[in-house]
Amino acid sequence: MHQDVQDLRNFYYRSTLGRAAQARVRAELLRLWPEAKGQTVAGFGFAVPLLRPYLADARRVIGLMPGPQGVMPWPQNMPNISVLCEETAWPLETGHVDKLIVMHGLETSERPSDLLEECFRVLGPGGRAVFIVPHRSGLWSRSDRTPFGFGRPYSLGQLEAQLRRHSFMPERHVQTLFQPPSTRRFWRKTGPFWEKLGGRFGMILSGGVLIVEASKRVHMPSGPGVRDKKPAGLKVLEGLTSPKPTAEPARKV
Repeated sequence: MHQDVQDLRNFYYRSTLGRAAQARVRAELLRLWPEAKGQTVAGFGFAVPLLRPYLADARRVIGLMPGPQGVMPWPQNMPNISVLCEETAWPLETGHVDKLIVMHGLETSERPSDLLEECFRVLGPGGRAVFIVPHRSGLWSRSDRTPFGFGRPYSLGQLEAQLRRHSFMPERHVQTLFQPPSTRRFWRKTGPFWEKLGGRFGMILSGGVLIVEASKRVHMPSGPGVRDKKPAGLKVLEGLTSPKPTAEPARKV
């Protein structure tokens, strides 16, 4: 079940904890995708807090927000680029998106398989997608104080297996939000320390958010169609491997 857009906006733009989470997730995304010059970038769910760095150089940026969640105008004091859409029927042409960001979309969807098929449809050849979901082993998925405490949390293996079933090839992954999901001043002041510690000992510690980058895997066409026949080649040496049978001697009468 999708969360309400007002709750998401209040968390990311009006709370100290939400602004800290936004900054950490966006920093990790920029490490994966530092730029998108001349490309089409789309975000689904509530991905607009992560789209701002691409507004200047991208050819086109669009924020897709599902109907059950609701929509808000974004960005502020600029031409609106957010649109309300069906969860599995986006107003985008097939194969026109270069980069796709999905946050608060997959784990809250009641039709995740159909959603991933729509993600695959809009991505162009060589397109890439980033899926940002609550980490099953992290603290953030266990607290309903944040949007990452709703929906289905994933382990890395679960998410990668689901992506492969829908023709995505997982490329890179990273964890973030090692700081506790607390609004207490002590945890907010020590947040950078926990992130640095988690980045160094990520094999031991579990971050609250899992970020997986995947590429679109295009299969070879199959089925009916015109196919070129492979030439049989010259049979110059055929006699060396399969000698002709000798004639039988004539019988005496």
